[in-house]
Amino acid sequence: MKNLTFPDGSIKEISPGDTFMSILGDLPQSVRKKAVAAKVEGVIHDLREKIKSGGELIVLTTEDEESLEIIRHSASHLMALAVMQLRKEIQFGIGPATNDGFYYDFKLDEPFSVDDLEKIEIKMQDLRRQGLEFTREELSSKQAIKFFKDNNQPFKVELIEDLDIDAVTIYRLGSFVDLCAGPHVPDIKLVNVFKLLSIAGAYWRGDEKREMLQRLYGTAFTKKSILDEFIINIEEAKRRDHRKLGPQLGLFDIIEEAGAGLVFWYPKGYILREIIEGYWKKEHRKDGYQMITTPHIAKSDLWKKSGHYDYYRENMYIVNGGEDQEYVLKPMNCPGHILMYKSKLHSYRDLPVRYAELGTVYRNERSGTLHGLLRVRGFTQDDAHIFCTPEQLNEEIDSCFNLAHKLLTTFGFKNYEVELSLHDPKNMDKYAGSKEEWERAENALLEAVKKRNIPFKQIPGEAVFYGPKIDLKLIDALGRGWQATTIQFDFNLPRRFDVKYVNENNEKKFVYMVHRALLGSIERFVGTLIEHYAGEFPLWLSPVQVKILPVGIDHNNYATLCSEKMKESGIRVEVDLRREKLGYRIREAELEKIPYMIVVGDKEMENENVNVRSKATGLKETRKLDNLINDLVDEIERKD
Repeated sequence: MKNLTFPDGSIKEISPGDTFMSILGDLPQSVRKKAVAAKVEGVIHDLREKIKSGGELIVLTTEDEESLEIIRHSASHLMALAVMQLRKEIQFGIGPATNDGFYYDFKLDEPFSVDDLEKIEIKMQDLRRQGLEFTREELSSKQAIKFFKDNNQPFKVELIEDLDIDAVTIYRLGSFVDLCAGPHVPDIKLVNVFKLLSIAGAYWRGDEKREMLQRLYGTAFTKKSILDEFIINIEEAKRRDHRKLGPQLGLFDIIEEAGAGLVFWYPKGYILREIIEGYWKKEHRKDGYQMITTPHIAKSDLWKKSGHYDYYRENMYIVNGGEDQEYVLKPMNCPGHILMYKSKLHSYRDLPVRYAELGTVYRNERSGTLHGLLRVRGFTQDDAHIFCTPEQLNEEIDSCFNLAHKLLTTFGFKNYEVELSLHDPKNMDKYAGSKEEWERAENALLEAVKKRNIPFKQIPGEAVFYGPKIDLKLIDALGRGWQATTIQFDFNLPRRFDVKYVNENNEKKFVYMVHRALLGSIERFVGTLIEHYAGEFPLWLSPVQVKILPVGIDHNNYATLCSEKMKESGIRVEVDLRREKLGYRIREAELEKIPYMIVVGDKEMENENVNVRSKATGLKETRKLDNLINDLVDEIERKD
């Protein structure tokens, strides 16, 4: 017999055959109506499951955040059923919940159109009103394979065969049957706030050599007001999309003629990069980093020694270097930094050694994963490697965190989320380094986070085999998270390359090696900045800070004189001398999202003034040029 302990402290003895659904009768009606799933000792179960173990019970309702994933997963099945009733001869891929919604992949003869989204959504609402219920069944893998073969569902057959297990679960919703672990809502009417969003292509299992499927995206929530806000944010995200704004503002482009995932930086984009990189270098030098540059290409033997050649080869560009020598375009900077460290023997008195490089790397990403500046094939990492002693570890991690915080907040990201990936203490055999090294490294990461009173999430077992790490995700103006800072220990490469130092007892010991990228990559960070600011950068980051517009030809000389004075003070300024109407030139400057616009005419010339307009505040005022210059220089230096 098993016992379940309810939240109110009461205990219920469970009889054989009891399901979670069957015990809901003991709960208040208000809970039963909103019940979505059961959680026992941290494990979430479908309410239809037979109770197999006892423990602390929590009934998840529509009020619980954890229920949203279940509702969205159920919505994906409801969408699949609707498609099944509207189309014929469909083969189903997968249909999971995602962070902000759900999707399902379909193979069908005639592709979906935008008009289909509304039809499918209407059908989903109709099916929901019918009160359909999910049913859960356990089948042997052999039975399930036969079932899906008989129903011409080869993708499901492939998934079962790859699972290589004795039994699987399937879920039925009306005539739709899916291979699925669940859980799903007990009543489809709980899926009552949803919206289909878009159509995309997706290769089966992300493999470009496999079938191209049609992917329908949607989202679901528990309240219409939240959905409405989400839709507004989607529209705002489209307005901020860096893939649109980048070319529109003359910052960058990805020219397919040259190849997917390769970025061309226009003059204004280069200026933006230059500002970011210049500030990055200045702050790193102040923090004791030494700037270095390593080659873009190296012999494949180096990557074999590092292990990348064996485990990362499909993502590497391998070229013939002549004389039967194979070379690799570097996919990361760490082996080069190690070689520079090893160029001489270091004493503990020399440490820490901090090497920093804005190193361009190349990775053969699948075309389906490329996304503007966020996922490219050639990018510049703001990379650094720290070589230190165990005693220096806490101070170095703390310093990394301080520098990351300063950089990110200066660029306008006041909030971020922190995730800490830790080892699994029950499986130490799969990790490089000793138990003591892992504990010391993880304690250093934990201490750096805790001392700042920042909310963070620990994820045991998520660390890669070579070391624990901290990830910082920026939160942008729309509340979206963007991966940026990573502080990563490495107990693997020091051993592969025999990276040591001489301690105070004249013994050679392995160094502690820390990889860290604070902005992530320049490309990704610029994409993040564009979307955060919707292209309206603060003054210090704007490629063009001021545009001067003379009212007519007679004012050109005065406009040029004003611009020269500004340039002498380091302000980035342009003068629009085109013989277009003033209103037209003003509208163009507004579209270019330039922070300050200056208009000069007769009055301004006579009084040696300027009429200045601020894009950020909308304020229009007449100023003395020298006073304006002083204020602009002050604003730039403050990095507001």
